[in-house]
Amino acid sequence: MTHPRDTLPSAALPNAIESRSIDWVPISERRGKPWTLFPLWFMSNANVTTLATGMLGAALGASFLTSLAAIVLGVAVGTIFTAFHSAQGPQLGLPQMIQSRAQFGFRGVALICAVVVFSLVGFNMFNQMLAGEILTMTTGVEANGLWYFVISALALVLAIFGYHWIHKTQKWLTLLFLLTFGIFTVAAIVAVPLDPTQLSFDGFNWPAFLVQFGAAAAYALGWAPYVSDYSRYLPPETRPGKALFHTYGGVFVGAVWLMVLGAFIAAVFTAAGPLDGVRDAADMILPGSGFWLLLAALPGLISVITVNIYAAAMELITIADSIRPIRPTRTVRIVACTLIAMAAFFGALVSTGDFLANFGSFLVILLYVLVPWTSVNLVDYYFVRRGQYAIRQIFKPGGIYGNWGWRGMTAYAIGIVAMIPFAVTAWYTGPIAESLGGADLALFVGLAASAVAYVILARGIDHDRERRAADEDMALHGEEAVMFAPRA
Repeated sequence: MTHPRDTLPSAALPNAIESRSIDWVPISERRGKPWTLFPLWFMSNANVTTLATGMLGAALGASFLTSLAAIVLGVAVGTIFTAFHSAQGPQLGLPQMIQSRAQFGFRGVALICAVVVFSLVGFNMFNQMLAGEILTMTTGVEANGLWYFVISALALVLAIFGYHWIHKTQKWLTLLFLLTFGIFTVAAIVAVPLDPTQLSFDGFNWPAFLVQFGAAAAYALGWAPYVSDYSRYLPPETRPGKALFHTYGGVFVGAVWLMVLGAFIAAVFTAAGPLDGVRDAADMILPGSGFWLLLAALPGLISVITVNIYAAAMELITIADSIRPIRPTRTVRIVACTLIAMAAFFGALVSTGDFLANFGSFLVILLYVLVPWTSVNLVDYYFVRRGQYAIRQIFKPGGIYGNWGWRGMTAYAIGIVAMIPFAVTAWYTGPIAESLGGADLALFVGLAASAVAYVILARGIDHDRERRAADEDMALHGEEAVMFAPRA
């Protein structure tokens, strides 16, 4: 028998517009290799928005060496969680937030999805602002509304075509990036002079270090709520370690490369914005090359806007389905993608203020709201249920996972509350953070608090009931309950 939502045409045909969205991907449609996750996530991070993130520490007075240390450590920490989420995709064949119904409930997950939609629309606003600025700088035509519309339209079309087309596009853009920014990076290291004082920890700036660390960690962690959306078509026999490795490598290499390049440009051109700095550095190496380098950066920005539109559409459909179950047709996904693209388009039109200041504050808030969720989700998957889920029950209102997952929601709330005294933002600094001289330790506090709370609360989960439900599904529907079959 088939899944009640599985009567749609095959979405796995490489030349077709994808039909699936939040529904389970049947085994017959699973294909691909885990190495394809590397170019996808490398290119998602290899763009000038990531470069701008690497300039945040320098804006607060950090030396290049200080920024370098903060970036490497921050990305290394944030990517751990993203990579472990990615490994869930091939095993479950589900989008990330649909799987989170097991922790937060059929309806409760909508609250987390709303946070993710807000963050992705925010990211795309910033991405569009940079892409529009590139077009203004290269054409000399100041028409932000027109540029935002063109950029949004191109990204929307690719998002509508869906999963397989996005993966293909990222492979080709990786080659373009290596041919342009790869050469530029090597040339910049050789030809662009850096003040020797920038290569020192003298006068180490703790607040600047922590801001850069937090921004880098948040940026790498920001992919976590939808990273398995891009691995869910891989075969279930894909080894989790391989999915984890290629996702980690793609995010880490792409993010560290561009953030460090941003820190380097900020150290050399102290008063320049991210795009001005890229252009000036390229022109210093070869006069006139800045124009072409900026143009080469444009496709990467459009592709990451696509990645965010596609994922945010999944969250939007999940929210709608959590309120009133819907059949996730191709039309529903196209409408959701269009709404997300329009929200970012209008948001970019009305946004004002300094880019780096606003973006830094946005990343800090994003880190705070995502940390408790990632903690609950990973603890549930790897330690509580150990990858064992009754897939069909995730789609049932009032099923064994409930409408409101009070355990997950309580642990999430505990993590948020625990972080408040340690928080450092542009608008509020917690009392403990103040006593530590502005050190932001909220990330680690939130992770620990939510994890411990969920482990304690999860002791009351009736695992036998879940196994019985999975066995019934296996008897009736076969392979769909495969995730619960290979238990000890």
